[in-house]
Amino acid sequence: MASPGSRLAELRRSTDLDQALRVATELLADAGVPTPRADAELLVAYLLNTSRGGVVAAALRGTTPPAGLADLVACRAARIPLQYLTGVAYFRDVQLAVGPGVFVPRPETELVAGLAVGAARELVSVQGDALVADLGTGSGAIALAVATEVPDAQVLAVEVDRTAAAWAERNFRGQQNIQLVVADVQSALVNCAVDVVVTNPPYVLPGTPTEPEVVHDPPAALWGRGTDGLDVARGFVAAAVHSLRPGGFFVMEHAESQVDTVRTLLAAHFDQVVSHNDLTGRPRMTSGRRNATAAR
Repeated sequence: MASPGSRLAELRRSTDLDQALRVATELLADAGVPTPRADAELLVAYLLNTSRGGVVAAALRGTTPPAGLADLVACRAARIPLQYLTGVAYFRDVQLAVGPGVFVPRPETELVAGLAVGAARELVSVQGDALVADLGTGSGAIALAVATEVPDAQVLAVEVDRTAAAWAERNFRGQQNIQLVVADVQSALVNCAVDVVVTNPPYVLPGTPTEPEVVHDPPAALWGRGTDGLDVARGFVAAAVHSLRPGGFFVMEHAESQVDTVRTLLAAHFDQVVSHNDLTGRPRMTSGRRNATAAR
């Protein structure tokens, strides 16, 4: 088996894009990257400023590999997140700028956003508008998805970390129905009455096995606090309980192992508590309706 160094040397010598893609794919596969061919194509697409389809077409034409490909492949083989290398993350129908200091949104969170989108869309159809709060917005992925898919909704994107908030601000440019609030969630929502609260809080228990890319995520956005990893989430739930109108919708992402604890936590303040599966069939998000008789 060729060593990583010899594969990189071969990649640097490549004069044919199709050959370069094969070598890059083998190198990334040997490094344990889950989707080596896709990542190789996306790195080339970034360098050529084209799509993956454009990369395939360029390879068929015998195009020369773009300059800098070997360096990017080496970084990806070191398990630096693909999104940090290209500066772009895709989330539902939006494209986000991301980089060091902000959590890269994961595919399972798209389903959490989808539940918030559905609740906001239902409210808009009934009352003409809806106020949605995204707690711990990070890059702004959920907030931007809701704002673009439900343009008659107004979205409060709350983020306490200023580095992450700067990425969110960049992603919100030109989007008129989002307000970024740089504050802790309790302060941000103290005088608010909202219809929908959605959150992907830090919940991963320290010591949980993770992919190597995770070391590049901001620790405060990933690792939960407390013996069950849910102390931050409890604060977010308390803020939601305070700010949601009676009948308002709440949804939160969590780990599969936390589902029973989260359901118990929500049942004290919410009706219709339901856990929802991700695309692999694991319960990764739980929603509820604020008690209709609740007094704010």
